[in-house]
Amino acid sequence: MAHVHVTTDQRVAEVRLERGKVNALNEEVVDDLSDCFRRLALDPEVGSVVLTGTGKFFSFGFDIPAFLGHPKEAFLAYLRKFAALYRELFAYPKPLVAALNGHAVAGGCMLALASDARLMAAGKGKIALNEIAFGSSLFAGSVEMLRYCVGSRNAERIALSGTMYAPEEAMALGLVDGVLPEADLLPAALEAARMHGAKDPAAFRSVKMLLRGPTLEEMARWEEASLREFVVIWYSERTWERLQKIQIRA
Repeated sequence: MAHVHVTTDQRVAEVRLERGKVNALNEEVVDDLSDCFRRLALDPEVGSVVLTGTGKFFSFGFDIPAFLGHPKEAFLAYLRKFAALYRELFAYPKPLVAALNGHAVAGGCMLALASDARLMAAGKGKIALNEIAFGSSLFAGSVEMLRYCVGSRNAERIALSGTMYAPEEAMALGLVDGVLPEADLLPAALEAARMHGAKDPAAFRSVKMLLRGPTLEEMARWEEASLREFVVIWYSERTWERLQKIQIRA
């Protein structure tokens, strides 16, 4: 796996995104993450997982400049893969903690929302579903995960404003569950994962699905139509002009 590094200690697997400066997401990264999490789900020596990033970014979302050359159908195929990934993580059978070491934006925020708990480093990092700010829509799955985590009213506020939230603001809205000094973030996330991983695995899976099952059903019901609508808006003239001005690459 070129862009995903995994280490395991005391039954906790640390999955670290390592793709350039901003940990931008492309098809290779999504494939690596999917393969990694599927293997860990089957590994009897792993009780829980921490997902984190490298440097000042958890993930700044899609590698937009790289996707500008994709035909519509190829881009739609990528979106289906990405949506399948966050659905897998949202229903993951083992405890999953996101350690947000820095900016978690757009697609990066969606991966964070799929986790069971989100801890964020204090400082200048921001978290956002900011797609509306550059003329893009969201996916049904991302909206349902957001609603599950923060409630309907805060979900509306976050999704329609496109605001980039500082860690303390995000915690007040329920986007993150805790804010810690950078040096304490990973140890705290590993300890939280270890604590949840000590629970009976079958009981954890059962209760998690009872809690998240209705949300997963709504995600499945609307996802495909929302992905197709996302593509229509993404390739519209006004949004396309905005996207071409985004220069951040992996």
